Amino acid sequence: MISQRIKSLGLELGFAQIGIAPAVTPTGFHRLLQWIDSGHAADMQWVARRKDAYRHPDGVMQGTRSVIMAAMNYNDGAEPAAGGRVARYAWGSADYHDVLKPRLQKLADLLQTELPTARTRVVIDTAPLLERDFGRLAGIGWFGKNTMLISRAIGSWFFLGAVLTDIELEYDKPFEQNYCGSCTRCLDACPTDAFPEPGVLDARRCISYLTIEHRREPIPLDLRNGIGEWLFGCDICQDVCPWNRFSPDDTLQEFQHLRSMNPIDCRELLTLSAEQFETRFRNSPMSRPGRAGLLRNAAIVLGNAGDRAAEPQLIVALDDTEPLVRGTAAWALGRLNSAGADSALRTRLTLEVDETVRMEITVALRNDLS
Repeated sequence: MISQRIKSLGLELGFAQIGIAPAVTPTGFHRLLQWIDSGHAADMQWVARRKDAYRHPDGVMQGTRSVIMAAMNYNDGAEPAAGGRVARYAWGSADYHDVLKPRLQKLADLLQTELPTARTRVVIDTAPLLERDFGRLAGIGWFGKNTMLISRAIGSWFFLGAVLTDIELEYDKPFEQNYCGSCTRCLDACPTDAFPEPGVLDARRCISYLTIEHRREPIPLDLRNGIGEWLFGCDICQDVCPWNRFSPDDTLQEFQHLRSMNPIDCRELLTLSAEQFETRFRNSPMSRPGRAGLLRNAAIVLGNAGDRAAEPQLIVALDDTEPLVRGTAAWALGRLNSAGADSALRTRLTLEVDETVRMEITVALRNDLS
């Protein structure tokens, strides 16, 4: 059977689990509409703009009959370290899109070799496809209370990719059981209260959203403390999940932990020019927030740490070309509550023309720690 050969090849290519689901309207589609209507999508307007396309895989490729779902483990067993923390999925040497795409294409190529008239399309979280819903329909796992897809075999430290095809394949049984039980560790551990109820994520309060997707605006003052040491993304709700005790640690070399990627020295990060930023992060998911977004995050981490050793770098950042960086550096200097920080803030206030940055400086000078 072609379905079994696809699964066998997928495992040979490094995927931890492969499942196949029929192309249907997933039950999560209606939850998606409710999520958008409630405002929980924050300013991710591309989700709302394409909401109708999520109704069925036809919105991605007309005539889709089967969805091949592939899960790839990215956990290598390394322990997180203190400092500028980075979400585990970005610890490696490559962007996961670049690693998964050619492997998924090989699954598509197998289909087209066996069935030359087959049409296929590879999808890795950029098309309007509810990957986690189809992961459940393909038998990979269930939805945790933190909204993650959880597998009994590999936990939740995995990427999902899909191959759509117009060929009817042999389908796996949907994963119907939920093994979270009465556990609420993920909900209880979230420092920004991003889960208004089990299974619902309010992106407006999610550290991952704030540090990655909310990249052009200041992070709200009342949420900065909760960000703690998180420079890029957040793993808290996965770190505390008991099912991740079963996660394998045999990931591909591209996803193995590089010391240069976690933790990251936020003081050094503040000194990077645009060219240096591009050179360092061009092949990493960490390029997503852009230089201004990532340096904003670095300033928040340093402000939360309250380490006066960061004062020189934060003072330099007060003169950055990006208002987003200047404003957050001002906030961080206000947290240091030192004479040098106070003097630098007052000097910058006489020069600053951006109203948002001036507000940040004014708040910092009042030592408003909210």
